[in-house]
Amino acid sequence: MPAKLPVNFFSTRSPVVDLFRGQLDYADHLRQDSEVALYFFYAPWCGQSVAVREEIEHVASRLSDQVLFVAINCWWNQGKCRKQKHFFYFPVIHLYHRSFGPIEYKGPMSAVYIEKFVRRVMTPLLYISSRSKLLDFLSNYEPGVVGYFEFNASPQPPGYLTFFTSALHSLKKDYLGAIRFGVVTDKRVAEEISLVHSGSVYLHRHINTSLIYPNDIMNYTAENVCKWALENRELLIRWLRPHGGKSLLLNNELKKGPALLVFIPYNPLAEIQPLLDEITKVALEYHSCNKSQGAEPELQHLGNSDSPASDSSDPDAHVKLADPFLITKYPCCNTVVLPQWHSISRTHNVCELCINQTFGVKPDKVSVPHCNFFEIETALDSFYLQEHTFFQVVSSSIECSNFLSFYSPFSYYTACCRTVDRHFLSFMSSEKTIFQTPKVAFSSHGKKDNADIQNSIPHIEDRNCFIPDLHISGTNITGLSCRTNKTLNLYLLDSNLFWIYAERLGASRSTHLKEFAAIVDLKEELHYVLDQNQSLTGSTLENFIKNFSILYSPLKRHLMDGTSVRVPAERVVAEVTTSTFHHVVFSSEKNVLLLYYAQWCGFCASLNHIFIQLARLLPPDHFTVARIDTTQNDLPWEFMTDRLPTILFFPQQRKDQSVKFPEDFPVSLPHLLKFILHHSSLSSSEPCTKECLHKETVLQQGHISHLEKEIQKLRSEIRALHRAHESLEAQLSEARREEHRLQQQKHTLEKQHKTLQLHSQQLQATYDQKNRELLEMAEKLQELADASENLLKENTLLRILVASREGKLQSRDESKETLQSEQTVADDSSVLVSTALTTEEKRIDGVDTVATEHSSENRTE
Repeated sequence: MPAKLPVNFFSTRSPVVDLFRGQLDYADHLRQDSEVALYFFYAPWCGQSVAVREEIEHVASRLSDQVLFVAINCWWNQGKCRKQKHFFYFPVIHLYHRSFGPIEYKGPMSAVYIEKFVRRVMTPLLYISSRSKLLDFLSNYEPGVVGYFEFNASPQPPGYLTFFTSALHSLKKDYLGAIRFGVVTDKRVAEEISLVHSGSVYLHRHINTSLIYPNDIMNYTAENVCKWALENRELLIRWLRPHGGKSLLLNNELKKGPALLVFIPYNPLAEIQPLLDEITKVALEYHSCNKSQGAEPELQHLGNSDSPASDSSDPDAHVKLADPFLITKYPCCNTVVLPQWHSISRTHNVCELCINQTFGVKPDKVSVPHCNFFEIETALDSFYLQEHTFFQVVSSSIECSNFLSFYSPFSYYTACCRTVDRHFLSFMSSEKTIFQTPKVAFSSHGKKDNADIQNSIPHIEDRNCFIPDLHISGTNITGLSCRTNKTLNLYLLDSNLFWIYAERLGASRSTHLKEFAAIVDLKEELHYVLDQNQSLTGSTLENFIKNFSILYSPLKRHLMDGTSVRVPAERVVAEVTTSTFHHVVFSSEKNVLLLYYAQWCGFCASLNHIFIQLARLLPPDHFTVARIDTTQNDLPWEFMTDRLPTILFFPQQRKDQSVKFPEDFPVSLPHLLKFILHHSSLSSSEPCTKECLHKETVLQQGHISHLEKEIQKLRSEIRALHRAHESLEAQLSEARREEHRLQQQKHTLEKQHKTLQLHSQQLQATYDQKNRELLEMAEKLQELADASENLLKENTLLRILVASREGKLQSRDESKETLQSEQTVADDSSVLVSTALTTEEKRIDGVDTVATEHSSENRTE
């Protein structure tokens, strides 16, 4: 059956030209008269094509006077589009800028995003006419490429068309449009970014050194300029836009390291984005590792041209502030965390160990010395020899000590220590105040002999600057990405499009303001969520990043909580979730046996009846049997497991001494009972008194009585099971006898069936034979009927003859001879008639005899 003819996909009043018969050649003819054209390839049956139709119409209503919008049905099998194009999905959007194209749009199918991309294709270059516009262009978080061309000599200076085409190439390779292209025609404005010659191209970077296109190394072509910009661009923040289908986008990005995902409502067409500007500022400070200079000297110079650059006004200003420490501008430091000096203490001494030069060498602006691993190792060796002097320092302020190196007379080490608690929050929250106005006390700690302290080994953690950073201005996260091993990759997502990802990460579904931030670390299996009661601002993001980066992070790990289901009160095995884990396991004064399981684990399901029996055996006043679904609930890392099923036992009053059920033992009721009773009866470290012994005896007697009752119940159940087994055996024997009888009946019926089949075949043969005989008899009867009919005709003729003769006999006028001859003829006729009648009677008797025999045969059959 041929396909139905296509119909209009767009309204006839729509500004979109609808070629619903797939006339691709006519679309190319229309494109010749337009500077910019948009092709919308669709399939009429495609739901996404139908959904995007309204978005295309909305964009066309705003830009139809500047852009040609053409919709092409690429599914009609008779159209040229279907014959020439082979798309794997619909809809597809292609843009053309005169003869350049196609530029495929792969972004979100939303009107604002499509319009933004179309406008970028319409004007791939931004004209920069003044220094203020240049400052605005370079201040944007997106990488910027600036070309300088003099339009005085000719309308199109050499290299301009190549630069223009390179901007279109960047849109073709990067549909997000992450690189912005601008053009400068004023020589004085170009000199601000060191562009002197016409045709020069400048790539601006916020953190690293900006670059100028190397014409002497690479050919000046559109492809090379675009490739050079893409390879050397600097992305402080990256937008993530999942397309909604199967993709490894998030997986590939999260595998790179810890990621900060920020969800904000974003309008691409808005001229002012205050929240985005704040986030960009935080990202810029976070990645500004070169703290001796301003974050962006070019922008400072442009913004305040009357004042000299910050790095040239007083190059030793920040070094003079550090003269009391006699440390260089770039100290090599490492954080050393000393163990707890007492078992009951919750505090640590944290020291920042730095390498310094005695003669105060200050590196210049360009050649920055790098930390040497061997120097750090040597400093740690020296620190270990004197570590006991830093153990019992209990001070709320920072105390620093200097000690000489044992290997080099030209260097010494500085150790600045402070006592902090495990949470470390109060220390870091006041870090800015303390470090800006440090209370430094140089002291020479005396040596104290303590065996426990001397045997302790310091723990080397991430490099964290506790020494006052005297050149940081503005925010205290400046350059933090280079001072910690927990560097974050920053990503942005549009909450208007991808809020479902935020909900899966922990965002509230009832919130009206779709702003959310979360940190995900796949390697460490950590997940932190910014408090949604706080507004998403630059300062809250700074604190969020800083709390994640410090040594003892105060952030609370976000745990996925399974759906709470109301269970009956008589349920013997408790169901634990993330929210009830602490209450059931730690807050309870009972012994807790916890089973880790998953819904996909078949072996875990086979243990349910064992745990139900175990829960019924154990006294509920002293034991709790529970389980937790690891696929629906997250647990603290110290209680996580990578094997299922896993059984943990938390003894009463000793929940920190949890014991794991041995994996080499089969999970059975006797083994579980022995395991529980063995670990629940462990003696405590304190000696047991008489009262304790009495309570223990009473408890054991209660256990014994409870177990005896359970054994009696089990014995009664076993007897009942034996009776049921005997009854079942009797029923099975009766069923077997009945089956044997039915088998015999079956064989008898099969024999009778075969006999009836033979008799049926014989009757069929007899029937066929009699049928043939009847056909022959019918033919004979037909012949007799024909003979009888002939005799009847002859009889009629004889009667006519007799009547004529009788008329002649009655005539008196004839002579006697005539009478005599007539008499003779009459005698002859009578003889003939009698002969004929006799013959006819014989034939009739024969027919009757045959008919009688035939009827008797039928009755016999």
